[in-house]
Amino acid sequence: MKLLRYGTPGAEKPGILDSNGALRDLSGHVSDIAGDTLSPAGLAKLAAIDPASLPLVPGKQRLGPCVGKVSKFVAVGLNYKDHAGEPDKWPKEPILFDKAVSALSGPFDDVVLPRGAPKPDWEVELGVVIGSRASYVDEANALDHVAGYCVVNDVSDRGWQNERGGQWIKGKSADSFGPTGPWLVTKDEIADVQNLPMFLEVNGVRHQDGNTGNMIFGVAFLVSYLSQFLTLMPGDIIATGTPWGVGVGLTPPQFLKAGDVMRLGIQGLGEQKQTVVANR
Repeated sequence: MKLLRYGTPGAEKPGILDSNGALRDLSGHVSDIAGDTLSPAGLAKLAAIDPASLPLVPGKQRLGPCVGKVSKFVAVGLNYKDHAGEPDKWPKEPILFDKAVSALSGPFDDVVLPRGAPKPDWEVELGVVIGSRASYVDEANALDHVAGYCVVNDVSDRGWQNERGGQWIKGKSADSFGPTGPWLVTKDEIADVQNLPMFLEVNGVRHQDGNTGNMIFGVAFLVSYLSQFLTLMPGDIIATGTPWGVGVGLTPPQFLKAGDVMRLGIQGLGEQKQTVVANR
């Protein structure tokens, strides 16, 4: 299934794509794509519904973040071999940081440059959406706790991330710095989550062209690893790292500016597109 949320910010309704790619309204069955809806039982209930029986949503709709009521937006740094550098520089354990949940935005919403942010940058990432509570789970059973996957753009300001001291969260958490979606694809539709091509373009120029098979720490390991330190709850999102090609790593470095357009996607999970705008 491809589950999504549509409508005005803060008032999104739950929806599903039918086999023709048309948007159908799920609000007669669930209140949101969140919480218990993401559990194995909740997803089984949705899978039993014939999408053709659901109301067709007319017109062009804004898509919001594909998951609602997110309690944690956790991310992994330097998790791609080409991005992390030579093997002797690879992390021995996952590098973890948070993005504020207030950074979440829709996949086609504008990315708003924060006031004074000197080096805004892009990162296409695989998002893992938790479906059931995970605490001290082992790697062999970790994917049992996953509802599905989505595209995440881990927009980051490198000046605030790397040059202002403290934690990375300050460079990762501005409003609109977490475009997520366009939809949550349930894990049964993904044959091999560790073999998904991904890309990101800025103004039509491709900068990132990678594959989830290049991760240092795979999805199952990350879910298990995180669950040793914190309890993952339904709707939590894990952004699993980005391949080579971010702006700060180019020669010379390239950063986002007002008017730039980003297009990014992951095979089987859809595409996003954002226009960068100045803070208003």
